[in-house]
Amino acid sequence: MATTDREIETAAAPPNYDNEDVTKHVVLNEKAAMDSDLDKENQVSADGEEPTLLEKTSLRHVAENLPASAWLVAIVELCERFTYYGMSGLFQNYVQRPLDGSQGRGALGMDHQGATGLVTFFQFWCYVTPIIGAIIADQYLGKYKTIVLFCMVYMVGLLILVCTSIPTALQHGSGIGGFIVAILIIGLGTGGIKSNVAPLIADQYKRKKMAISTTKKGERVIIDPALTIQRIYMIFYGCINVGSLSLLATPYMELYIDFWPAYLLCLCVFMVGTLVVVLGRKYYVVRPPQGSIITDAFRALWIMIKNRNMDAPKPSWQQEHGGAAVVRWDDHFIDELQRALVACRVFAFYPIYWVVYGQFSGNFVTQAGQMKGHGIPNDLMQNFDPISIIVFIPILETLVYPVMRRLKIPFRPITRISLGFIVASLAMMYAAIVQHLIYSAGPCYGQPLCDASVVDGTAYGNNVHIAIQTPAYVFIGISEIFASVSGLEYAYTKAPPSMKSFVQSMYLLTNAFGSALAEALTPAAFDPAIMWMFTGLACASFLVGVVFYIVFRHLNAKEDDMNALDADDPMPEAPIVESRRASHAQ
Repeated sequence: MATTDREIETAAAPPNYDNEDVTKHVVLNEKAAMDSDLDKENQVSADGEEPTLLEKTSLRHVAENLPASAWLVAIVELCERFTYYGMSGLFQNYVQRPLDGSQGRGALGMDHQGATGLVTFFQFWCYVTPIIGAIIADQYLGKYKTIVLFCMVYMVGLLILVCTSIPTALQHGSGIGGFIVAILIIGLGTGGIKSNVAPLIADQYKRKKMAISTTKKGERVIIDPALTIQRIYMIFYGCINVGSLSLLATPYMELYIDFWPAYLLCLCVFMVGTLVVVLGRKYYVVRPPQGSIITDAFRALWIMIKNRNMDAPKPSWQQEHGGAAVVRWDDHFIDELQRALVACRVFAFYPIYWVVYGQFSGNFVTQAGQMKGHGIPNDLMQNFDPISIIVFIPILETLVYPVMRRLKIPFRPITRISLGFIVASLAMMYAAIVQHLIYSAGPCYGQPLCDASVVDGTAYGNNVHIAIQTPAYVFIGISEIFASVSGLEYAYTKAPPSMKSFVQSMYLLTNAFGSALAEALTPAAFDPAIMWMFTGLACASFLVGVVFYIVFRHLNAKEDDMNALDADDPMPEAPIVESRRASHAQ
Protein backbone atom coordinates (compact mmCIF):
# COMPACT_ATOMS: atom_id res chain seq x y z
CA MET A 1 0.00 0.00 0.00
CA ALA A 2 1.37 3.43 -0.90
CA THR A 3 2.43 5.75 1.92
CA THR A 4 0.90 9.24 1.89
CA ASP A 5 2.89 12.46 2.31
CA ARG A 6 0.99 13.12 5.53
CA GLU A 7 2.09 9.76 6.99
CA ILE A 8 5.69 10.49 6.08
CA GLU A 9 5.60 13.90 7.76
CA THR A 10 4.06 12.38 10.87
CA ALA A 11 6.66 9.60 11.05
CA ALA A 12 9.57 12.01 10.55
CA ALA A 13 8.40 14.68 12.97
CA PRO A 14 9.93 14.76 16.46
CA PRO A 15 7.70 14.26 19.52
CA ASN A 16 5.88 17.44 20.49
CA TYR A 17 7.38 18.07 23.94
CA ASP A 18 7.13 21.37 25.76
CA ASN A 19 10.15 22.54 27.80
CA GLU A 20 9.06 20.76 30.99
CA ASP A 21 8.47 17.49 29.13
CA VAL A 22 11.86 17.72 27.41
CA THR A 23 13.65 18.30 30.71
CA LYS A 24 11.82 15.41 32.33
CA HIS A 25 12.60 13.16 29.35
CA VAL A 26 16.35 13.95 29.47
CA VAL A 27 16.54 13.42 33.23
CA LEU A 28 14.76 10.08 32.99
CA ASN A 29 17.09 8.93 30.21
CA GLU A 30 20.19 9.97 32.19
CA LYS A 31 18.86 8.20 35.28
CA ALA A 32 18.18 5.04 33.27
CA ALA A 33 21.71 5.13 31.86
CA MET A 34 23.18 5.62 35.33
CA ASP A 35 21.07 2.77 36.72
CA SER A 36 22.22 0.56 33.86
CA ASP A 37 25.89 1.35 34.57
CA LEU A 38 25.31 0.77 38.29
CA ASP A 39 23.67 -2.59 37.59
CA LYS A 40 26.66 -3.61 35.48
CA GLU A 41 29.07 -2.51 38.20
CA ASN A 42 27.15 -4.27 40.96
CA GLN A 43 26.64 -7.51 39.10
CA VAL A 44 28.32 -10.61 40.50
CA SER A 45 30.71 -12.27 38.07
CA ALA A 46 30.69 -16.06 37.87
CA ASP A 47 33.82 -18.16 38.30
CA GLY A 48 36.00 -17.84 35.24
CA GLU A 49 34.60 -14.48 34.21
CA GLU A 50 36.56 -11.25 34.17
CA PRO A 51 35.86 -9.21 37.33
CA THR A 52 34.09 -5.86 37.29
CA LEU A 53 35.84 -2.68 38.41
CA LEU A 54 34.12 -2.89 41.81
CA GLU A 55 35.24 -6.51 42.25
CA LYS A 56 38.81 -5.59 41.29
CA THR A 57 38.95 -3.09 44.11
CA SER A 58 36.99 -5.03 46.74
CA LEU A 59 38.06 -8.68 46.33
CA ARG A 60 41.40 -10.13 47.35
CA HIS A 61 43.90 -10.72 44.53
CA VAL A 62 45.78 -14.03 44.54
CA ALA A 63 48.46 -15.80 42.51
CA GLU A 64 48.18 -19.22 40.87
CA ASN A 65 50.55 -22.14 41.25
CA LEU A 66 53.31 -22.62 38.69
CA PRO A 67 52.76 -25.09 35.82
CA ALA A 68 55.06 -28.13 35.76
CA SER A 69 56.95 -26.86 32.70
CA ALA A 70 57.94 -23.72 34.63
CA TRP A 71 59.59 -25.90 37.27
CA LEU A 72 61.61 -27.64 34.52
CA VAL A 73 62.90 -24.27 33.32
CA ALA A 74 63.73 -23.37 36.95
CA ILE A 75 65.82 -26.56 37.27
CA VAL A 76 67.75 -25.64 34.12
CA GLU A 77 68.50 -22.21 35.56
CA LEU A 78 69.50 -23.77 38.89
CA CYS A 79 72.12 -25.93 37.14
CA GLU A 80 73.43 -23.03 35.06
CA ARG A 81 73.76 -20.78 38.12
CA PHE A 82 75.43 -23.61 40.08
CA THR A 83 78.04 -23.67 37.35
CA TYR A 84 78.39 -19.90 36.96
CA TYR A 85 78.76 -19.04 40.64
CA GLY A 86 80.69 -22.19 41.52
CA MET A 87 83.45 -21.31 39.07
CA SER A 88 83.36 -17.48 39.02
CA GLY A 89 83.40 -17.33 42.80
CA LEU A 90 86.91 -18.81 42.63
CA PHE A 91 88.20 -16.42 39.97
CA GLN A 92 89.42 -13.74 42.39
CA ASN A 93 91.77 -16.15 44.15
CA TYR A 94 92.64 -17.99 40.90
CA VAL A 95 93.76 -14.77 39.21
CA GLN A 96 95.09 -12.79 42.19
CA ARG A 97 97.22 -15.32 44.06
CA PRO A 98 100.45 -16.86 42.70
CA LEU A 99 100.90 -20.54 41.92
CA ASP A 100 103.58 -20.97 44.63
CA GLY A 101 100.96 -20.90 47.43
CA SER A 102 102.57 -18.02 49.36
CA GLN A 103 99.16 -16.33 49.78
CA GLY A 104 97.09 -19.50 49.79
CA ARG A 105 96.16 -21.54 46.75
CA GLY A 106 96.33 -19.55 43.51
CA ALA A 107 97.30 -19.80 39.84
CA LEU A 108 97.95 -16.63 37.82
CA GLY A 109 99.45 -14.21 40.40
CA MET A 110 98.09 -10.94 38.94
CA ASP A 111 97.68 -9.13 42.34
CA HIS A 112 94.51 -7.47 43.72
CA GLN A 113 93.94 -4.79 41.07
CA GLY A 114 94.70 -7.12 38.17
CA ALA A 115 92.33 -9.77 39.50
CA THR A 116 89.55 -7.26 40.20
CA GLY A 117 89.94 -5.83 36.71
CA LEU A 118 89.81 -9.22 34.96
CA VAL A 119 86.91 -10.53 37.07
CA THR A 120 85.00 -7.28 36.48
CA PHE A 121 85.60 -7.60 32.73
CA PHE A 122 84.14 -11.12 32.85
CA GLN A 123 81.01 -9.78 34.56
CA PHE A 124 80.78 -7.00 31.95
CA TRP A 125 81.11 -9.48 29.07
CA CYS A 126 78.48 -11.82 30.54
CA TYR A 127 75.91 -9.01 30.46
CA VAL A 128 76.72 -7.65 26.99
CA THR A 129 76.29 -10.98 25.24
CA PRO A 130 72.58 -11.40 26.15
CA ILE A 131 71.81 -8.99 23.28
CA ILE A 132 73.22 -11.54 20.83
CA GLY A 133 71.11 -14.33 22.34
CA ALA A 134 68.00 -12.14 22.35
CA ILE A 135 68.25 -11.20 18.67
CA ILE A 136 68.86 -14.81 17.64
CA ALA A 137 65.86 -15.97 19.73
CA ASP A 138 63.30 -13.28 18.86
CA GLN A 139 64.17 -13.02 15.20
CA TYR A 140 65.52 -16.40 14.08
CA LEU A 141 65.44 -19.52 16.29
CA GLY A 142 63.05 -18.91 19.19
CA LYS A 143 63.98 -19.10 22.87
CA TYR A 144 64.20 -22.87 23.22
CA LYS A 145 66.54 -23.58 20.29
CA THR A 146 68.69 -20.58 21.24
CA ILE A 147 69.12 -21.91 24.78
CA VAL A 148 70.20 -25.32 23.44
CA LEU A 149 72.69 -23.68 21.05
CA PHE A 150 74.33 -21.58 23.75
CA CYS A 151 74.44 -24.51 26.17
CA MET A 152 76.83 -26.15 23.72
CA VAL A 153 78.94 -22.98 23.52
CA TYR A 154 79.01 -22.78 27.33
CA MET A 155 80.28 -26.37 27.63
CA VAL A 156 83.17 -25.68 25.24
CA GLY A 157 84.28 -22.77 27.43
CA LEU A 158 84.03 -24.86 30.59
CA LEU A 159 86.10 -27.62 29.03
CA ILE A 160 88.86 -25.14 28.14
CA LEU A 161 88.81 -23.75 31.70
CA VAL A 162 89.13 -27.22 33.22
CA CYS A 163 91.98 -28.28 30.92
CA THR A 164 94.04 -25.09 31.33
CA SER A 165 93.69 -25.06 35.15
CA ILE A 166 95.37 -28.46 35.59
CA PRO A 167 98.73 -27.89 37.39
CA THR A 168 100.78 -29.29 34.48
CA ALA A 169 99.10 -26.86 32.06
CA LEU A 170 99.67 -23.95 34.46
CA GLN A 171 103.34 -24.81 34.83
CA HIS A 172 103.72 -24.78 31.05
CA GLY A 173 102.28 -21.26 30.82
CA SER A 174 98.77 -21.95 29.50
CA GLY A 175 97.04 -20.37 32.50
CA ILE A 176 96.47 -16.75 31.46
CA GLY A 177 95.76 -17.46 27.78
CA GLY A 178 93.49 -20.37 28.57
CA PHE A 179 91.63 -18.38 31.21
CA ILE A 180 90.96 -15.44 28.88
CA VAL A 181 89.75 -17.69 26.05
CA ALA A 182 87.58 -19.64 28.49
CA ILE A 183 85.86 -16.60 30.02
CA LEU A 184 85.18 -15.14 26.55
CA ILE A 185 83.44 -18.34 25.42
CA ILE A 186 81.69 -18.92 28.76
CA GLY A 187 80.48 -15.30 28.75
CA LEU A 188 79.00 -15.79 25.29
CA GLY A 189 77.28 -18.99 26.41
CA THR A 190 75.83 -17.67 29.65
CA GLY A 191 74.65 -14.47 27.93
CA GLY A 192 72.76 -16.39 25.26
CA ILE A 193 71.05 -18.47 27.93
CA LYS A 194 70.43 -15.62 30.35
CA SER A 195 68.36 -13.44 28.02
CA ASN A 196 66.07 -16.34 27.10
CA VAL A 197 65.59 -18.50 30.18
CA ALA A 198 63.97 -15.71 32.25
CA PRO A 199 61.22 -14.97 29.68
CA LEU A 200 60.86 -18.69 28.86
CA ILE A 201 59.81 -19.52 32.43
CA ALA A 202 57.11 -16.82 32.40
CA ASP A 203 55.93 -17.99 28.96
CA GLN A 204 54.88 -21.25 30.61
CA TYR A 205 52.03 -19.35 32.34
CA LYS A 206 49.31 -18.63 29.78
CA ARG A 207 46.67 -16.56 31.60
CA LYS A 208 46.62 -12.91 30.51
CA LYS A 209 43.42 -11.58 32.12
CA MET A 210 42.13 -11.46 35.68
CA ALA A 211 39.45 -14.02 36.52
CA ILE A 212 37.06 -14.72 39.39
CA SER A 213 37.48 -17.90 41.41
CA THR A 214 36.15 -19.31 44.69
CA THR A 215 38.32 -20.94 47.34
CA LYS A 216 37.42 -24.03 49.39
CA LYS A 217 36.39 -21.74 52.23
CA GLY A 218 33.89 -20.02 49.96
CA GLU A 219 35.87 -16.79 49.58
CA ARG A 220 35.55 -15.15 46.18
CA VAL A 221 38.98 -14.04 44.95
CA ILE A 222 40.56 -12.64 41.82
CA ILE A 223 43.26 -14.67 40.10
CA ASP A 224 45.71 -11.95 39.11
CA PRO A 225 48.24 -12.80 36.35
CA ALA A 226 50.53 -9.98 37.51
CA LEU A 227 50.83 -11.57 40.95
CA THR A 228 51.49 -14.97 39.38
CA ILE A 229 54.30 -13.50 37.27
CA GLN A 230 55.68 -11.93 40.45
CA ARG A 231 55.52 -15.35 42.16
CA ILE A 232 57.18 -17.03 39.16
CA TYR A 233 60.15 -14.69 39.34
CA MET A 234 60.42 -14.99 43.11
CA ILE A 235 60.65 -18.79 42.74
CA PHE A 236 62.93 -18.42 39.72
CA TYR A 237 65.26 -16.21 41.72
CA GLY A 238 65.10 -18.63 44.63
CA CYS A 239 66.27 -21.42 42.30
CA ILE A 240 69.09 -19.18 41.07
CA ASN A 241 70.30 -18.80 44.61
CA VAL A 242 69.91 -22.48 45.48
CA GLY A 243 72.21 -23.09 42.51
CA SER A 244 74.66 -20.47 43.70
CA LEU A 245 75.15 -22.47 46.90
CA SER A 246 77.74 -24.34 44.84
CA LEU A 247 80.06 -21.91 46.60
CA LEU A 248 79.62 -24.09 49.69
CA ALA A 249 81.48 -26.85 47.86
CA THR A 250 83.89 -25.34 45.35
CA PRO A 251 85.94 -23.17 47.79
CA TYR A 252 86.72 -26.26 49.88
CA MET A 253 87.66 -28.19 46.73
CA GLU A 254 89.96 -25.27 45.85
CA LEU A 255 91.42 -25.19 49.38
CA TYR A 256 92.01 -28.90 49.91
CA ILE A 257 92.42 -30.27 46.36
CA ASP A 258 92.84 -27.73 43.54
CA PHE A 259 90.94 -25.41 41.20
CA TRP A 260 90.49 -27.86 38.34
CA PRO A 261 88.32 -30.40 40.27
CA ALA A 262 86.02 -27.54 41.30
CA TYR A 263 85.71 -26.42 37.67
CA LEU A 264 85.12 -30.05 36.61
CA LEU A 265 82.24 -30.34 39.10
CA CYS A 266 80.68 -27.23 37.56
CA LEU A 267 80.98 -28.74 34.08
CA CYS A 268 79.27 -31.98 35.20
CA VAL A 269 76.34 -30.15 36.81
CA PHE A 270 75.91 -27.99 33.71
CA MET A 271 75.70 -31.13 31.57
CA VAL A 272 72.80 -32.29 33.79
CA GLY A 273 71.00 -28.98 33.16
CA THR A 274 71.53 -29.33 29.41
CA LEU A 275 70.01 -32.82 29.49
CA VAL A 276 66.94 -31.42 31.27
CA VAL A 277 66.59 -28.84 28.49
CA VAL A 278 66.83 -31.44 25.73
CA LEU A 279 64.76 -34.22 27.33
CA GLY A 280 61.99 -31.86 28.49
CA ARG A 281 61.40 -30.41 25.02
CA LYS A 282 57.82 -31.68 24.60
CA TYR A 283 56.67 -30.18 27.92
CA TYR A 284 57.61 -26.55 27.24
CA VAL A 285 55.33 -23.82 25.93
CA VAL A 286 57.44 -22.46 23.07
CA ARG A 287 56.79 -19.25 21.14
CA PRO A 288 57.96 -19.27 17.51
CA PRO A 289 60.35 -16.49 16.38
CA GLN A 290 58.68 -13.46 14.79
CA GLY A 291 60.99 -12.90 11.84
CA SER A 292 62.05 -9.27 11.46
CA ILE A 293 60.54 -8.15 14.77
CA ILE A 294 63.73 -6.51 16.11
CA THR A 295 64.30 -4.75 12.79
CA ASP A 296 60.68 -3.53 12.83
CA ALA A 297 61.10 -2.21 16.36
CA PHE A 298 64.17 -0.18 15.46
CA ARG A 299 62.47 1.09 12.32
CA ALA A 300 59.50 2.22 14.41
CA LEU A 301 61.86 3.95 16.85
CA TRP A 302 63.48 5.81 13.95
CA ILE A 303 60.06 7.03 12.77
CA MET A 304 59.33 8.25 16.33
CA ILE A 305 62.62 10.15 16.45
CA LYS A 306 62.26 11.61 12.96
CA ASN A 307 58.72 12.87 13.62
CA ARG A 308 59.31 13.70 17.30
CA ASN A 309 56.08 11.92 18.09
CA MET A 310 55.64 8.62 19.93
CA ASP A 311 52.52 7.79 17.88
CA ALA A 312 54.09 8.54 14.50
CA PRO A 313 54.78 4.87 13.56
CA LYS A 314 51.11 3.90 14.03
CA PRO A 315 49.30 3.16 10.74
CA SER A 316 46.35 5.26 11.98
CA TRP A 317 48.66 8.25 12.55
CA GLN A 318 50.22 7.77 9.12
CA GLN A 319 46.79 7.83 7.48
CA GLU A 320 45.67 10.94 9.37
CA HIS A 321 48.84 12.87 8.53
CA GLY A 322 49.32 11.72 4.96
CA GLY A 323 52.38 9.65 5.79
CA ALA A 324 54.00 7.74 2.97
CA ALA A 325 55.61 5.05 5.12
CA VAL A 326 54.56 1.46 4.47
CA VAL A 327 54.69 -0.42 7.75
CA ARG A 328 54.28 -4.09 8.71
CA TRP A 329 52.77 -3.55 12.15
CA ASP A 330 49.52 -2.35 13.66
CA ASP A 331 48.71 0.31 16.28
CA HIS A 332 48.77 -2.27 19.09
CA PHE A 333 52.40 -3.15 18.36
CA ILE A 334 53.38 0.53 18.77
CA ASP A 335 51.46 0.71 22.06
CA GLU A 336 53.47 -2.30 23.26
CA LEU A 337 56.72 -0.78 22.02
CA GLN A 338 55.97 2.43 23.92
CA ARG A 339 55.42 0.36 27.05
CA ALA A 340 58.78 -1.34 26.49
CA LEU A 341 60.43 2.07 26.23
CA VAL A 342 58.99 2.95 29.63
CA ALA A 343 60.70 -0.17 31.02
CA CYS A 344 64.00 0.84 29.40
CA ARG A 345 63.76 4.26 31.09
CA VAL A 346 63.31 2.49 34.42
CA PHE A 347 66.34 0.28 33.72
CA ALA A 348 68.56 3.35 33.16
CA PHE A 349 68.98 3.71 36.94
CA TYR A 350 70.21 0.15 37.47
CA PRO A 351 73.96 0.43 36.67
CA ILE A 352 74.75 1.99 40.05
CA TYR A 353 72.94 -0.90 41.74
CA TRP A 354 75.01 -3.45 39.81
CA VAL A 355 78.23 -1.72 40.86
CA VAL A 356 77.18 -2.33 44.46
CA TYR A 357 76.04 -5.89 43.75
CA GLY A 358 79.31 -6.77 42.02
CA GLN A 359 81.32 -6.07 45.16
CA PHE A 360 80.24 -9.33 46.82
CA SER A 361 82.14 -11.53 44.32
CA GLY A 362 85.21 -9.29 44.07
CA ASN A 363 86.25 -6.81 46.72
CA PHE A 364 84.23 -8.53 49.46
CA VAL A 365 86.27 -11.70 48.80
CA THR A 366 89.51 -9.75 49.12
CA GLN A 367 88.19 -8.08 52.28
CA ALA A 368 87.43 -11.48 53.82
CA GLY A 369 91.00 -12.54 53.05
CA GLN A 370 92.25 -9.62 55.18
CA MET A 371 90.61 -11.08 58.33
CA LYS A 372 91.22 -14.14 60.47
CA GLY A 373 89.58 -17.03 58.65
CA HIS A 374 89.49 -19.58 61.50
CA GLY A 375 89.45 -22.36 58.89
CA ILE A 376 86.80 -20.67 56.69
CA PRO A 377 87.96 -20.00 53.08
CA ASN A 378 87.64 -16.30 52.26
CA ASP A 379 85.54 -17.02 49.16
CA LEU A 380 83.11 -19.18 51.15
CA MET A 381 81.54 -16.10 52.78
CA GLN A 382 79.76 -15.30 49.50
CA ASN A 383 77.23 -18.01 50.37
CA PHE A 384 75.54 -15.75 52.89
CA ASP A 385 74.12 -13.79 49.95
CA PRO A 386 72.11 -16.70 48.43
CA ILE A 387 71.34 -18.12 51.89
CA SER A 388 69.71 -14.84 52.90
CA ILE A 389 67.69 -14.85 49.66
CA ILE A 390 66.56 -18.45 50.19
CA VAL A 391 65.47 -17.58 53.75
CA PHE A 392 63.69 -14.31 53.00
CA ILE A 393 61.89 -15.19 49.74
CA PRO A 394 59.52 -17.70 51.43
CA ILE A 395 58.93 -15.24 54.29
CA LEU A 396 57.96 -12.49 51.85
CA GLU A 397 55.98 -14.75 49.50
CA THR A 398 53.98 -16.65 52.12
CA LEU A 399 53.70 -14.11 54.94
CA VAL A 400 54.54 -10.48 54.22
CA TYR A 401 53.07 -10.02 50.72
CA PRO A 402 49.76 -11.86 51.47
CA VAL A 403 49.26 -9.78 54.63
CA MET A 404 49.91 -6.58 52.67
CA ARG A 405 47.36 -7.65 50.05
CA ARG A 406 44.75 -8.46 52.70
CA LEU A 407 45.30 -5.01 54.22
CA LYS A 408 45.05 -3.46 50.73
CA ILE A 409 48.60 -2.05 51.01
CA PRO A 410 50.01 -1.77 47.47
CA PHE A 411 53.64 -2.76 46.96
CA ARG A 412 54.17 -2.09 43.29
CA PRO A 413 57.39 -2.79 41.32
CA ILE A 414 58.65 0.81 41.37
CA THR A 415 58.41 0.91 45.17
CA ARG A 416 60.15 -2.47 45.50
CA ILE A 417 63.00 -1.44 43.18
CA SER A 418 63.55 1.81 45.08
CA LEU A 419 63.65 -0.08 48.38
CA GLY A 420 66.21 -2.48 46.87
CA PHE A 421 68.56 0.42 46.08
CA ILE A 422 68.30 1.73 49.63
CA VAL A 423 68.96 -1.68 51.24
CA ALA A 424 71.99 -2.09 48.94
CA SER A 425 73.35 1.17 50.32
CA LEU A 426 73.21 -0.37 53.80
CA ALA A 427 75.44 -3.22 52.56
CA MET A 428 78.06 -0.75 51.36
CA MET A 429 77.88 1.27 54.56
CA TYR A 430 78.42 -1.88 56.61
CA ALA A 431 81.33 -2.96 54.36
CA ALA A 432 83.00 0.41 54.96
CA ILE A 433 82.63 -0.09 58.72
CA VAL A 434 84.17 -3.59 58.50
CA GLN A 435 87.07 -2.22 56.46
CA HIS A 436 87.67 0.40 59.16
CA LEU A 437 87.71 -2.34 61.81
CA ILE A 438 90.30 -4.27 59.77
CA TYR A 439 92.55 -1.21 59.53
CA SER A 440 92.18 -0.64 63.28
CA ALA A 441 93.40 -4.18 64.15
CA GLY A 442 96.87 -5.74 64.24
CA PRO A 443 99.23 -7.06 63.30
CA CYS A 444 99.28 -5.10 60.02
CA TYR A 445 96.65 -2.37 60.67
CA GLY A 446 96.32 -0.27 57.48
CA GLN A 447 98.39 -2.70 55.39
CA PRO A 448 96.74 -6.15 55.74
CA LEU A 449 98.78 -9.26 54.83
CA CYS A 450 102.08 -7.49 55.51
CA ASP A 451 105.25 -9.37 56.45
CA ALA A 452 104.30 -9.28 60.14
CA SER A 453 101.32 -11.55 59.40
CA VAL A 454 103.35 -14.31 57.68
CA VAL A 455 103.36 -17.66 59.51
CA ASP A 456 105.08 -20.70 57.95
CA GLY A 457 105.28 -18.92 54.62
CA THR A 458 101.57 -17.96 54.50
CA ALA A 459 100.18 -14.45 55.16
CA TYR A 460 97.19 -14.28 57.53
CA GLY A 461 94.67 -11.45 57.99
CA ASN A 462 94.34 -8.93 60.79
CA ASN A 463 92.76 -9.89 64.11
CA VAL A 464 89.12 -9.49 63.06
CA HIS A 465 86.87 -12.56 62.80
CA ILE A 466 85.76 -13.28 59.23
CA ALA A 467 82.16 -13.87 60.37
CA ILE A 468 81.73 -10.16 61.08
CA GLN A 469 81.33 -9.70 57.31
CA THR A 470 78.05 -11.68 57.24
CA PRO A 471 75.53 -8.76 57.49
CA ALA A 472 76.99 -7.13 54.36
CA TYR A 473 76.08 -10.24 52.33
CA VAL A 474 72.64 -10.42 53.97
CA PHE A 475 71.88 -6.80 53.02
CA ILE A 476 72.97 -7.50 49.43
CA GLY A 477 70.69 -10.57 49.32
CA ILE A 478 67.63 -8.71 50.63
CA SER A 479 68.25 -5.88 48.16
CA GLU A 480 68.27 -8.41 45.31
CA ILE A 481 64.80 -9.68 46.25
CA PHE A 482 63.42 -6.17 45.82
CA ALA A 483 65.57 -4.71 43.02
CA SER A 484 66.73 -7.65 40.91
CA VAL A 485 63.58 -9.82 41.07
CA SER A 486 61.36 -6.81 40.36
CA GLY A 487 63.62 -5.89 37.43
CA LEU A 488 63.16 -9.36 35.88
CA GLU A 489 59.41 -9.09 36.43
CA TYR A 490 59.27 -5.58 34.93
CA ALA A 491 61.31 -6.62 31.90
CA TYR A 492 58.87 -9.45 31.16
CA THR A 493 55.54 -7.73 31.85
CA LYS A 494 56.40 -4.54 29.94
CA ALA A 495 57.87 -6.22 26.85
CA PRO A 496 55.78 -6.96 23.74
CA PRO A 497 55.08 -10.73 23.47
CA SER A 498 57.33 -10.97 20.43
CA MET A 499 60.24 -9.10 22.07
CA LYS A 500 60.47 -10.67 25.54
CA SER A 501 64.08 -11.82 25.13
CA PHE A 502 65.24 -8.52 23.64
CA VAL A 503 63.78 -6.37 26.43
CA GLN A 504 65.20 -8.85 28.95
CA SER A 505 68.61 -8.32 27.34
CA MET A 506 68.19 -4.54 27.72
CA TYR A 507 67.64 -5.08 31.43
CA LEU A 508 70.70 -7.35 31.63
CA LEU A 509 72.74 -4.80 29.67
CA THR A 510 72.45 -2.43 32.63
CA ASN A 511 74.55 -4.98 34.53
CA ALA A 512 77.24 -4.59 31.88
CA PHE A 513 77.19 -0.81 32.34
CA GLY A 514 77.48 -1.42 36.07
CA SER A 515 80.53 -3.61 35.46
CA ALA A 516 82.02 -0.88 33.26
CA LEU A 517 81.57 1.61 36.10
CA ALA A 518 83.12 -0.90 38.50
CA GLU A 519 86.05 -1.28 36.08
CA ALA A 520 86.55 2.49 36.28
CA LEU A 521 86.69 2.19 40.07
CA THR A 522 89.40 -0.52 39.94
CA PRO A 523 92.23 2.01 40.59
CA ALA A 524 90.60 2.63 44.01
CA ALA A 525 90.76 -1.08 44.90
CA PHE A 526 93.76 -0.77 47.21
CA ASP A 527 94.33 -0.14 50.90
CA PRO A 528 93.21 2.20 52.42
CA ALA A 529 91.28 3.86 49.54
CA ILE A 530 88.84 0.99 49.23
CA MET A 531 87.12 1.98 52.50
CA TRP A 532 86.19 5.33 50.96
CA MET A 533 85.07 3.62 47.77
CA PHE A 534 82.58 1.59 49.85
CA THR A 535 81.41 4.80 51.54
CA GLY A 536 80.91 6.57 48.21
CA LEU A 537 78.91 3.65 46.81
CA ALA A 538 76.70 3.66 49.92
CA CYS A 539 75.85 7.34 49.41
CA ALA A 540 75.33 6.92 45.65
CA SER A 541 73.01 3.91 45.98
CA PHE A 542 70.87 5.64 48.62
CA LEU A 543 70.51 8.85 46.59
CA VAL A 544 69.72 6.95 43.37
CA GLY A 545 67.03 4.96 45.21
CA VAL A 546 65.34 8.15 46.41
CA VAL A 547 65.58 9.90 43.03
CA PHE A 548 64.33 6.76 41.26
CA TYR A 549 61.16 6.72 43.39
CA ILE A 550 60.51 10.44 42.86
CA VAL A 551 60.91 10.14 39.07
CA PHE A 552 58.93 6.93 38.48
CA ARG A 553 56.41 6.62 41.32
CA HIS A 554 53.60 7.70 38.95
CA LEU A 555 54.07 4.42 37.04
CA ASN A 556 52.74 2.47 40.02
CA ALA A 557 49.26 3.85 39.28
CA LYS A 558 49.55 2.79 35.61
CA GLU A 559 50.77 -0.74 36.35
CA ASP A 560 47.49 -2.57 35.67
CA ASP A 561 46.76 -0.58 32.50
CA MET A 562 50.22 -1.32 31.05
CA ASN A 563 49.94 -5.01 31.91
CA ALA A 564 46.50 -5.16 30.28
CA LEU A 565 48.06 -4.69 26.84
CA ASP A 566 49.09 -8.35 26.96
CA ALA A 567 45.41 -9.32 26.90
CA ASP A 568 45.65 -9.27 23.10
CA ASP A 569 48.56 -11.71 23.15
CA PRO A 570 47.84 -14.56 20.70
CA MET A 571 48.98 -17.14 23.27
CA PRO A 572 46.04 -19.35 24.34
CA GLU A 573 44.19 -18.38 27.50
CA ALA A 574 44.53 -20.72 30.46
CA PRO A 575 41.35 -22.49 31.55
CA ILE A 576 39.78 -21.19 34.72
CA VAL A 577 41.09 -22.89 37.79
CA GLU A 578 38.66 -25.09 39.66
CA SER A 579 37.87 -24.09 43.23
CA ARG A 580 40.02 -26.98 44.52
CA ARG A 581 43.09 -25.54 42.84
CA ALA A 582 42.12 -21.97 43.68
CA SER A 583 42.21 -22.89 47.34
CA HIS A 584 45.95 -23.41 46.94
CA ALA A 585 46.34 -19.90 45.53
CA GLN A 586 47.67 -17.45 48.01
